[in-house]
This record gives sequence, structure tokens and C-alpha cells, in this order.
Amino acid sequence: MTWLITGGAGYIGAHVARAMTGAGERVLVLDDLSAGYPARLPADVPLVEGSALDGGLLKRVLAEHAVSGVVHLAARKQVGESVAQPTRYYRENVGGLATLLEAVAEAGVGRFVFSSSAAVYGNPDVDLITEDTACAPVNPYGETKLTGEWLVRAAGRAHGISTVCLRYFNVAGAAAPELADTGVFNIVPMVFDRLTRDEAPRIFGDDYPTPDGTCVRDYIHVADLAEAHLAAARRLTAADANGDAGGDLTVNIGRGEGVSVRELITVIGEVTGDRRPAVVEPRRPGDAPRAVASAALAAEELGWTARRGVPEMVESAWQGWLRHRRA
Repeated sequence: MTWLITGGAGYIGAHVARAMTGAGERVLVLDDLSAGYPARLPADVPLVEGSALDGGLLKRVLAEHAVSGVVHLAARKQVGESVAQPTRYYRENVGGLATLLEAVAEAGVGRFVFSSSAAVYGNPDVDLITEDTACAPVNPYGETKLTGEWLVRAAGRAHGISTVCLRYFNVAGAAAPELADTGVFNIVPMVFDRLTRDEAPRIFGDDYPTPDGTCVRDYIHVADLAEAHLAAARRLTAADANGDAGGDLTVNIGRGEGVSVRELITVIGEVTGDRRPAVVEPRRPGDAPRAVASAALAAEELGWTARRGVPEMVESAWQGWLRHRRA
């Protein structure tokens, strides 16, 4: 059995590729290398350079490599960019998914894992976000992920494809320094970047209705996230072996524990040795006071729970940050 991982040379995708190959799964990667690096991949993982928008290429890859399952991570994922370029996000995130699903259906591939996001929920006013919490995305990125889920489920029902949609929360850390996130888009590398430039970390608003006034989020180690993808893939394989093809599952991937921005910055200070106080700036539009997952369904359905905590996320991310700065 061969799994195709789209976007498999990216930050998350490379972790998924390593987790799956390390567990004995046969893996093939498709990546346009717009944000991915071939050096992240294990030496024995074939890489096809190309886009999920290229239907002809997808059909050839699925046939030539006898692909029997797909893990789809390839997508644009920056919220601010999605607001500025909504048509690009719909074209690449939704159009690329539609093209891929057409090729998957034509090739008779029966298993599909979709990389979704907690952005589908928007800003719900709840203590724990469950899979039944209403979806109300507040930006085009979240809209494309929710639309993608609808499309995946519809295609699964129409073509007998077993599907899992993974809604993951805030991803951080690295399984190895060379796999670390090289972008400065998420809070951990953003704080690293400020400290590296001898500037204080920033907190956007400290008057939220939370214990310390700063936003509370659920952080998940990227290695735990990769293991969740492996668990999803194996669940689909087991379901097909039992004659249960065509089912669908949607689960949150998080730790179920909230960490405030101020608490996170404190951990970063302990890891880096730079404990300068953060500068408080005005709130950013659209930031929810609290966004924490209920992880119960993932444990029940996938047999998966997160094993790594915030200090390990920050320490591993910091080692990756230092490595890439020296490179």
C-alpha cells in the first residue's frame, strides 16, 4: 500500500512523512516546493514536484505508484494573506482539492485524510471546542478549510471513499532541528524573531476575560500532529479491511489544555534565557479570548492523544531556530 502526501516537503508534511515511514508505511510526496524543501524528506521517500491543481500529473502519479491512500496537506495557510488574496486561496485550497478528489475518484483510491484547521470554528464563546461546535469562520482561509471539509465528505459519499478530516489547533515545535518551521508567521517563531533582533515580545491585548487578561490557546506539538495523521491513515486502512469503506470522520487535534499568551512567553523566556518583559499593544481584530480543543473524540476514534507539552514544543522550536540561523 502506498500513501501519497501532498505538501509533504513542508513543515507539517515532512513530519507526517517521517512519522508514516518510521511506522513502516510506504510514502510518496507531491509538493510544488513553494514552501517545502526536499532536504526535509527521508532519503527513501520519492518526491514528485508539482501542484494539486495539475489534474494530468495527479492521474499519472496515482496510477504509476499504485497509490491507495492520500494525505492532503498542500494548501496556503496564512490568515492575513487570505484576507488580501481571497481568490488565490479559493483557487489553490478549494480548486486544488477538487482536482485532487476527481483524480482520486477516477483512480479508485479509497482512503483520504484531509488537513483541516480549527479556523473553521471562527471565534466560538465556549470553554472547550468540540466537533459539534458551530462552524463560523471569520477569514477566507478558514472558509476554504470548511468548504474543503464539505467537499471531502461529499466526494467520499459519492465515490465510496473513506475520509478523515483533522481540525488541528496551534502547531509548534519540531521533531528534529532540521524539520523546524522556517517561517515567522506563528507566535513562537514571532517571539524568537523579536528576541533575536533584541526587541521585546509583543502581546496584543491584556484585557481579555481570561485569568491573566491575554488570549488562551491550545498548542500541539508537530510530532504529535504527525502521529495523529498516522493514526487516521491506519484507521482508514483498518476500516477498509473490515468492509467499512465510505465512512467519514471529523476530529479535533489538540491537547485540550489552554495556555495564555503571557504564559507562553514566560516559557519562551525560560528556554531562551531572554526573560525581558513583553510589550502590551492594542488588541488585534478578530482574536478570540479563548480557543481550546476538546480532544476526547480523537482519543476515542483514533486511539490518539498528545504526548508532548509546551516546554518541549518551545525547546525543540528554539533548537531549530538556532540551526536555521546558523545555516
